[in-house]
Parts: sequence; C-alpha cells; structure tokens
Amino acid sequence: MTAKINFDRSEMENLLKRRFFYDQSFSIYGGINGLYDYGPVGCAIKSNLIAYWRRHFILEDQMLEIDCTMLTPEIVLKVSGHVDRFTDFMIKDIKTGECFRADHLIEGHLEKLLQTKEISDEQKTTIERLLPLIDSMNEVEMQQLIQQYKIKSPNTNNELSKPIAFNLMFSTSIGPTSQTKGYLRPETAQGMFVNFKRLLQFNQGQLPFAAVQIGTSFRNEISPRSGLLRVREFTMAEIEHFVDPIDKSHPKFATVADLEMSLYSADHQLNGESAELIRLEDAVRSKLIDNETLGYFLGRIYLFLIRIGIDKNRIRFRQHKTNEMAHYACDCWDAECQSSYGWIECVGCADRSCFDLTQHTKFSGHRLVAERLLSTSKRIQVHHRKINVALIGQVFRKDASIILKELEKISENEARTLNEKLEQSDVKYDINGKEFLITRPMFMIQTVEKTVQVEEFTPSVIEPTFGFGRIMYVMLEHNFHIRREDSQRKYFILPSSIAPYKCAILPLSSHLALLPFIKQISELLTQAGLAHKIDSSNAAIGRRYARCDELAIPSAIAIDFDTLQEPHSVALRELRSLKQIRVKIDELVLVIQDLVTETVTWNELFSSYPSFTEQQRKRLDD
Repeated sequence: MTAKINFDRSEMENLLKRRFFYDQSFSIYGGINGLYDYGPVGCAIKSNLIAYWRRHFILEDQMLEIDCTMLTPEIVLKVSGHVDRFTDFMIKDIKTGECFRADHLIEGHLEKLLQTKEISDEQKTTIERLLPLIDSMNEVEMQQLIQQYKIKSPNTNNELSKPIAFNLMFSTSIGPTSQTKGYLRPETAQGMFVNFKRLLQFNQGQLPFAAVQIGTSFRNEISPRSGLLRVREFTMAEIEHFVDPIDKSHPKFATVADLEMSLYSADHQLNGESAELIRLEDAVRSKLIDNETLGYFLGRIYLFLIRIGIDKNRIRFRQHKTNEMAHYACDCWDAECQSSYGWIECVGCADRSCFDLTQHTKFSGHRLVAERLLSTSKRIQVHHRKINVALIGQVFRKDASIILKELEKISENEARTLNEKLEQSDVKYDINGKEFLITRPMFMIQTVEKTVQVEEFTPSVIEPTFGFGRIMYVMLEHNFHIRREDSQRKYFILPSSIAPYKCAILPLSSHLALLPFIKQISELLTQAGLAHKIDSSNAAIGRRYARCDELAIPSAIAIDFDTLQEPHSVALRELRSLKQIRVKIDELVLVIQDLVTETVTWNELFSSYPSFTEQQRKRLDD
C-alpha cells in the first residue's frame, strides 16, 4: 500500500487507547494479535455507524435484511469456493518459524527501498510500477521478487521459505460427535444465497431486489497488523442485489449520475498512471463501469463515506485488474481511503454474475432461479425425473433414503447422463464411497412438451461489501485534530449522527441548587432518545470541555447560576469553534435534535440565539 499521508498516528492512537475507544483483547494476558475489544465510546460510534448505514442503504432502497448463523457446514463453503481458494500466501522465517503474509512483506521491503538513495531513478520507477501489482501475484512471481530484491526476515534477517497458500478460515466441528465439519463464516454472503428462494417468495417473485446481512465474520489472518485494519474477527455488512442479467439498468441511477468520483481504472494501474476524476454517468456510458446498477451502488457508497465524515479528496475507486478478478466476475471496484497506512480498501463492490446461485443450484438440487414474463408464449420440452421409490426401498432397504436423496439432488446434466447410461446397461453409482447398482426401472427421465408464458433464469448479483472496523478507523483518522493554541488539546469532529454522545451536561458548580436542572435536562434528553454524558466532577470547566472534545461530543450544555433565573436557560457550546449561545431549557431538546438530524446548522443557531461569553451571576448568595 502506497501514498501514505504525513500524520502522527501515535498521537491519535494514544488518545483512542486512553479513552478506551478500543483496545487489544485480553491485554492483561499479553493480548492476541488481530482481536480487539470496543469500549463504551467505540461501541457507541460503531452502533451509530451501523444505524446510519441501515438508513442510507436499507431504508433508501427497501432492502430485505436477514440474520443467519455464523457456523457454516463445510459443503456450503466448498461449493462457494472458499475451502479451495480462500487463501493468502504465507512465508516463514526458516529458523524462528515466524509467519508473514508474503505480499505485505514484499510491499514493505520495496517501500523502504524507495526511501533510500542507493537505487537509481530507473529502479525506483520499476518498483513504483510493481507495487500496485503485488497483491495479485501468484506464489512463483512473489518468490522471484523475494530472490531479486534479496528480501530477508525483517526481525532476524534470516532466510525466508517459499510462499505457500494458507486458507484463512477457522475450522470447527458441529455437534458432539464431530462428524459434521464446519467453519466460522468468512463472509455473510452465503447465508443470503442459500436463502434466495425464500427471499424471492417474500418479494412476490419480483426482481430486482436486494438482500442484506450485517454481522460478525472471521478470517484467520497470517500476520494481523495495523489495528482495526486487519483483524481476525470483525463486523461487516454485505448487500446482494439480485438482478436480471439481461437488464442491469437501475431506476434510481439518475440520482447519482452527476457525481464526479476519482476512478482508478485497471488500465491506468497497469500503465503507471494516476486515478482521474470522472462523472459517474460518463463512466457507465463508456463501459468503464460495466452497468448502471454497479454504477448506482458505487455512487451510493461514495455518498455514504463522505456523509459519515471521510474526506472526499482522499477517496478513490480502484478497479480490479483482470488477474485479480474471479473468472465469473463482470467488473469489480474497491472504495479505497487514503490514510497514514496508505490506500486502504474499505468497501468492495463486485458484479459477481450468477456464479453463486448456479453453484448452489448444482450441488443442493434446489433450483435457485427466477422467472421473467415472455412477450409471446412458446413451446418447451420439460424433463421430469421418475424415481421408483418402492423398488429402491425394496432393493436397498436401509440405504434407500441415501439413494433417493442423491437422485433428487443431482443436477439436470448429471440426471441426463445417468439416464443415457441406463439406456445401455445398469449403472454402478458411488455415494460417499459406497457402491450401489442402479437399474433402468429405478430411474428414468420423461420428456414432455408444454406451452409457457414465462422462462426461468439465474439472476446475477451486484455485491457491495463493507468492513465497519476499517471504515471506522479511517473516519477517526480523517477527523482527528489538535488545537493550534494548545498542542495537548486533541479532539475528533464527527457528524452528530455518528458521535457517541449527542451532547454533554456540565454543571459549573456542585451547588445543590443546580441538581434539579441536571436531572430535568437529562430526563428530557433521554425521553427524546438523545445519548448524553454527565460530567459533574470537580475538575475545572476547561478540563471537562477538553474531555468532551476527546470523545467527539459535538455539543456541551453548561448549567450555571444564570440558569436559576427565569426563564431558565443554559449555555450551549460547539465543539469545532468553541462558540457558545444561550438557549432556554424549554427549547434545548429541539435544538439538539435539529443539530443531530442536520435540520439546522450551527451558523444558523449563532444568528438566531444570543451569544454567550460568561455567566452574569458568579455565585449563589446563601
């Protein structure tokens, strides 16, 4: 990952750890790499981020949300390709056995070389062209780079092993006898594919529609690093937008068509060129982006990222190169955000064609298809399987159920092949290592003609995938600030909808006369569903304001002795400018609500309410 920005990451990370946004899991026992616990502030931010995501995507497009199990039987992930191909390349220190992810180690070594003065301009140009290609290289190409640049183990300078494929899934067994092998899911998508039939029925058989799942997934990363950016357990969201493959237009594409976005095409990457700003409609019309539906989701992803506070000037969409994409994919783009770690993939968006539904149809025996209405009726041949249940039961007895299940679930092609063989002779059929003799009276295919008004097809799917940990980290980094007048004052500015608390309540004195107002305001905010934090400690008000700023609390309510005067009012302070206004308690909740929903801006409040500098009543007379 290249193009790192100049940023003192340690300043922010120290604050995140000190205020327990998140921290390494089991830290009192030394911690486990790649596992993190979220504290109160981190939980609130993550929860608000997911809530906003739901509003932005699910509510906007009436998506269908489901919640599936995390334990997944092996067959599902075998069919999806994860068992055989969900891998990264790993290399080891041949003496210590320490493991590294090959592409990351090579990238790190080459990036260090770029900073030295020992290489020529020509060598630098070569390295710069290589860096974007490393993560899509195979093990042979990586080994060649390791040898060419004499890369050694970074901690010991020992020799390294050759890269080998390492499967990233956590395996387990399901049930007390351990007979059913399974995995902790590496993604949420498969739950939506295997439930496609029910989702289609729920949607009255109509396409297009989108299914959604938000939940925990697991990946046994080789060498987790970079905090929340590469972890072994994480919260993700995936959208599976099912669409007719012959019509990938989108009725709402016009709402994003005029967006100008930084697109980093595959051609530009291969030619060593930079990303370019392109209007979304132009990118779709020129087929740089394959279709309108894919373009629509790229636009919605872009709007989501900037609305949660990520800097639009540090977002680009990188197209997958040919050697990165699966053979069945039509087009894939990653939303990448620039950070102190370089360009980080935060959202993926792929047109996966009909691969997943086709695979599950083939191996489950269930037809995961939709229907489209024909303009005119047509005659088709329909093939019916005739399975002689009585005869199979009589011949095979206790094994009959196994054979019946197998004959029902085999694909159409497999059924036709079996039927053709039975025309010649009996067939020895292997099921789970046991051989059975199938005869013609047991199985045949009968073909009939019928007139139909509809035809079946397997839908394509457009799949946006979001990693909330990565998005949250980049959002925090883009919104971390240090006060110019005081380098010890560090703070975050987040959109009010994402902030962990919408406001803080700060009594300027511990005098008993102020307690009823603390209680009254807290109850009003609670009834309105506005999260808030009360700080009634004895610390100076400046110190308490600083605490609020560190927690990204956008507004602070100061209760002072002027509050005792009727009509009762409080001072309301803005995080960014530190300006304050005087607001009546009766109007306070509405003002906070309007700020959270962005119905009103602070500038509008500054012009509508009296400014406040200090309380008139310095103390309360006995």
